[in-house]
Amino acid sequence: MKGQGPGSGPASPRVTVAVITRDRRDSLLRTLDRLAALPERPPVVVVDNGSTDGTAAAVRAHSAKAVLVSTGRNTGALGRNLAVSRATTPYVAFSDDDSWWEPGSLDTAADLFDAHPRLGMLAARTLVGPDAVEDPLNSVLASSPLPPAPDLPGRPVLGFLACAAVARRTAFVDAGGYHRVLFFGGEETLLAYDLAARGWGVTYEPSVTARHDPEPGGRPGRTAVQRRNALLTAWLRRPLPVALGGTARLAAATARREPGAADALRGTIARLPAALRARRPLPAPVEHAARLLDRSAP
Repeated sequence: MKGQGPGSGPASPRVTVAVITRDRRDSLLRTLDRLAALPERPPVVVVDNGSTDGTAAAVRAHSAKAVLVSTGRNTGALGRNLAVSRATTPYVAFSDDDSWWEPGSLDTAADLFDAHPRLGMLAARTLVGPDAVEDPLNSVLASSPLPPAPDLPGRPVLGFLACAAVARRTAFVDAGGYHRVLFFGGEETLLAYDLAARGWGVTYEPSVTARHDPEPGGRPGRTAVQRRNALLTAWLRRPLPVALGGTARLAAATARREPGAADALRGTIARLPAALRARRPLPAPVEHAARLLDRSAP
């Protein structure tokens, strides 16, 4: 059922917003303010990954009336799986505690999912900071070398930004959600692979817009985790030559003492047995798409 237009809210909600957070109460409350003001009036599920700063009490008191899931520990990206399990709408939009959605975008996304039954995941256009600067990922996704699909909107891709994406709930569950081997950091590519392997479409659609306002400065250790997870993704889903080649490159980077390379390699080795147990190479058409993206990468 479609929304009734700006300001009136939907006759029946189609999109739940899933938010994961940990020890960032003030930023989360700002996000909840933004979500509560949306014309779509989406249900909100907040997964608190073991915060110790009063986050849970603040969520309970907030006007957004979010469903609160307190894990008591840091579950990383798996918190999004918990949020999806609590959603009752057909579609789920993902936010972090520093991101939210532009008014009308959730209705636009729901209309696209309604009209395209094979669409499993939609990557939104992301605007960053108070000046709404284009995230560099937007142009990367928009220039995807994957050919258009007649039964999908936007541009087919095999990646997205986790805090600026909308999923069909049944597709997310069918693909298994986020993988526990990766935990957090660069976890999106594996989910995109798994969606495509199950026949679901993953596309970039700039008519749907998310806002992202991260704290200045990078997070310590983030680059090493992302390199680790990129390599683990290769071991989980790509042909052995791709995984072995990635491992050799990371080992060479470690020998050159590139910052974070040794941590990334140690982290990969520690998780490699679990990755090998869960290894499931991609179907040939999805592997072909992944290779097209490999060749287009800078």
